[in-house]
Amino acid sequence: MKSQFLLEMQGISKGFPGVQANKDINFNLRRGEVHALLGENGAGKTTLMKILFGLYKPDAGEIMLNGNQIEISSPEEAIRKGIGMVHQHFMLIPPFTVLENIILGAEPRKSLGRLDKRKAVEKINKLSQQLGLKVDLGAKIENVTVGMQQRVEILKALYREAEILILDEPTSVLTPQEADELGGILRELAASGKGIVFITHKLKEVMKFADRITVIRGGKVVDTVNSSETNMEKLAEMMVGRKVFLQMEKAPVKPGKVILETKDLEVLDNRNLQTVKDVNLQVRAGEILAIAGVDGNGQSELIEALTGLRPVANGQILIEGEEIKYADPRSILESGVGHIPEDRQKRGLILDFSIQENIILELYRTPGFCHKGFIKTDKCRGYAEELIEEFDIRTPGPGIFASSLSGGNQQKVVIAREIRREPKLLIVAQPTRGLDVGAIEFVHKQLIRQRDLGKAILLFSLELDEILSLADRIAVIYEGEIVAILPREEATEEELGLMMTGGLSGRKGGVVNE
Repeated sequence: MKSQFLLEMQGISKGFPGVQANKDINFNLRRGEVHALLGENGAGKTTLMKILFGLYKPDAGEIMLNGNQIEISSPEEAIRKGIGMVHQHFMLIPPFTVLENIILGAEPRKSLGRLDKRKAVEKINKLSQQLGLKVDLGAKIENVTVGMQQRVEILKALYREAEILILDEPTSVLTPQEADELGGILRELAASGKGIVFITHKLKEVMKFADRITVIRGGKVVDTVNSSETNMEKLAEMMVGRKVFLQMEKAPVKPGKVILETKDLEVLDNRNLQTVKDVNLQVRAGEILAIAGVDGNGQSELIEALTGLRPVANGQILIEGEEIKYADPRSILESGVGHIPEDRQKRGLILDFSIQENIILELYRTPGFCHKGFIKTDKCRGYAEELIEEFDIRTPGPGIFASSLSGGNQQKVVIAREIRREPKLLIVAQPTRGLDVGAIEFVHKQLIRQRDLGKAILLFSLELDEILSLADRIAVIYEGEIVAILPREEATEEELGLMMTGGLSGRKGGVVNE
């Protein structure tokens, strides 16, 4: 009898030293469906899919494909069996063209081993037309948008005739419009008979795109439900094991004096091209000003200029009226600026240092933690233990390497260190990137609390839901320019999405209590 499932994973278990990632998991996928896989960071969902793609070997359990038991020992074997995976960080070669990336390792050959480029182009064009995946085959990856790169990754898998497609956090760097386009592509793929596994932490997209949803918590399956029979609140509670507040409650904004001001700010990128153009901003005490924009529109360079990591080409940066344009990063921190960087592993932490060492990175030279050039170890340990408890950092102790923590707990270390210094200005970039719904709730509460304590917060985020939940005012950046500043209550997701892509002329202003 033919199985009703395209894929079945039965009794899957996988352990690593000190961690049981998967515990007797049962998961199935029907042909023609989008099946979402939900769970907190470290819940085991990516481990499960890496087993399916041949990157890990399970300790126990079996995999059935079309009712037949199979073993998958490598990604190459998974691809041969019709399983493709689009990873969270794209596996593309930037200097290569779209065509070269799609066919790399699977090039059709003529006689004498010559590349049959025409055959490859015909096959890709046919796939593109069937699914509406329009791509420029001659464009170099380094010159196309993130959304286009994702289409290339999907075409790469389909070109290898994948019947099962796994997408890991596929919308994490997309605009709302691009995410909707991707959702349409997934529906088309499902309608053509493919089975889609969709790993994400965005509950709104799960409800919009998925047919069924499997929730994993602590390495075990909590439940599998039809999307038509659940809602975001129920899913969040299943993921975390408690009620989660998806929309933050905020008191009305009470902005105070201007803490940060930029005047006609210009910044160059690594190629000496102008990437931040005449930016004029004010951030006041007691407010959150959020910068909304598609990734790569000058946000990183602006953050680096404000924190002393990149020189300013022209214009001014003022903290409470004092010029800091030429100050070094340490001087800027000591002037009352906190920085939660967009990449916690590269800029926020030293992964081979302990939690304790990371927590005192900005304090170890101060009298409270140092005496005659020697660090007060007991004092540092006590301070670290205090922050671990206050910020709910899940760790056996302060001596554990930062590299051993989950992404959410690494982010809590950075947030604890920056907030506890009580800066007057917090520059916060992508604070919840890659975090699960429980960790997101914690981070958002911390930022709102700091705002209510009178701190000025400049928030950079690629997540429009996050911006709309936290911001008091929103500035939209496009190609390095601020094209609009508007109060949160006047902003809609659709309008912001259009302005972020240059599709709608902005409106300046919206300064509260100017």
